[in-house]
Amino acid sequence: MDKIGLFYGSDTGTTEEIVEKIKDAFSKEISLHNIAESSKEDMEKYDKLILASSTWGDGDLQADWEDFENNLENIDFSNRTVALVGLGDQEGYDDSFCNALGHLYNHVKDAKIIGKTSTDGYEFEESTAVVDGEFIGLVLDEDNQNDLTDKRIETWIKQIEPLF
Repeated sequence: MDKIGLFYGSDTGTTEEIVEKIKDAFSKEISLHNIAESSKEDMEKYDKLILASSTWGDGDLQADWEDFENNLENIDFSNRTVALVGLGDQEGYDDSFCNALGHLYNHVKDAKIIGKTSTDGYEFEESTAVVDGEFIGLVLDEDNQNDLTDKRIETWIKQIEPLF
């Protein structure tokens, strides 16, 4: 299957809005899946995946992703290409900024991970989303830098689309 499966969790609708923007900006076909309504089998249908979650509390996955997390442990990601998207608040949670991305990464790191981005332009203390000095995916802060979101999405898609 050539389609890309984009799985997301959204409590307030912000992540859902972001994945809609990503889907609209891609030239390749993307199938959106709310993780709250998805099964392990739904995810396994795709060799190409984008996983998106906001960070809640002190660095937790979005609640629907937490409910789905056990399924991630039982999926073989080794022959899949995965891009990650994280949303967070770097001012209010500067010690756990976008840590949900780190949680997702730990489950899918056997995959071919694409879409790493620079930490330049962000102000935070700690983040498990940073590996080897880079974010392991697209990181967005809709609370403090929403004016940068569209450009960040556009730049990221130019980077990853040829790799899908």
